[in-house]
Amino acid sequence: MFKNPIVKNILSAVAVAGLGFVLLNIAFIFYALLVRFILLFVPANPEMDYFWFPPATHALFMAVIGLISWLVFRSKLGMLYKAIYMTAPLAVVFVTLGMFLYRWPVLAYLFGSLFTVGVLYFFYRTKQPWLYYYTVILVGLALAIFSLLGGEI
Repeated sequence: MFKNPIVKNILSAVAVAGLGFVLLNIAFIFYALLVRFILLFVPANPEMDYFWFPPATHALFMAVIGLISWLVFRSKLGMLYKAIYMTAPLAVVFVTLGMFLYRWPVLAYLFGSLFTVGVLYFFYRTKQPWLYYYTVILVGLALAIFSLLGGEI
């Protein structure tokens, strides 16, 4: 049954959606723990006292996710595992765009769309597997729908 390519593709798509969702939750829990860890070493209430503190912690989180992503994509992991992992850095980019452009929703959607098209074009030029395209479209649509329905992070 698993040798049938249609069944294999469907199960791969379900694995990316399901395990990607779990990985997103783990990534944002890691973000919350990272911020709390940093707060142990900073006096007072830096989130309220220093306007630069929240963007700086988010930039640090993006750097950590970027480093982990570089290691994952340079590894010999299989395509399915890389596609599952790709949900986290994609969501971080989309959420970052949304956070920094929340005052201008049209710009947030515009830059999110441009990022999506750019990544899809990169995958097309480098002849990547279909599962990578699926992951980008799935994460982009999920976060766009979440945002359009009034969800906030």
